[in-house]
Amino acid sequence: MPSLPWSDIDTVLLDMDGTLLDLHFDNHFWLEHLPQRYAELHGVSRAMADMELQPLFERHAGQLQWYCLDFWSTELKLSVRELKLETAHLIALRPDADTFLQAIKQAGKRVIMITNAHRDSLSLKLERIELAPYFERLISSHDYGFPKENPQFWDALQADIDFDPARSLFIDDTLPILRSARHFGVGHLLAVKEPDSRKGPKDTAEFAAVEDYRELIIGL
Repeated sequence: MPSLPWSDIDTVLLDMDGTLLDLHFDNHFWLEHLPQRYAELHGVSRAMADMELQPLFERHAGQLQWYCLDFWSTELKLSVRELKLETAHLIALRPDADTFLQAIKQAGKRVIMITNAHRDSLSLKLERIELAPYFERLISSHDYGFPKENPQFWDALQADIDFDPARSLFIDDTLPILRSARHFGVGHLLAVKEPDSRKGPKDTAEFAAVEDYRELIIGL
């Protein structure tokens, strides 16, 4: 993980799930808890639930509705919000993410969250992990109508917060999103080496990756 040229960075854009928060909560919810509860609520086997859900997940991956709790509640005929509450105890901060946030805020950087999470998901997590005080803005892609994978998200973000992409750092755990940011001209990009603490390191392809947030603030 390279040291960052902090003197060349004015704005820090941060993803939430898998970047600041452990992705275990989301992976467990969508891959285990939701299919199990779907099976129970609709009176089908777990195997049948997986067969019905997997094509739906694949069809909508990377699109705005993939991240929309209202969409999935309607599509699956259940309350996703209520089901998320059942596993909310798994919501957890990644190691030293708060140390990093405090350091960059104290250094006078603009710190802005940009997440694909639905506003209801964002609220649920902020009720359990105190992140809001570190940020100038908490932006959901649902505010703009485009996910971060879409170039139009970045145009909308630019119009909204008026930042210099070349002098910005963006950290995210999703490679297509990082590539979209790079295409827009964001100058400093980092992936996340281990977004889910239970699944081990992942390949971050052409992107350098955060392994330890304490190392990022060296030289700040």
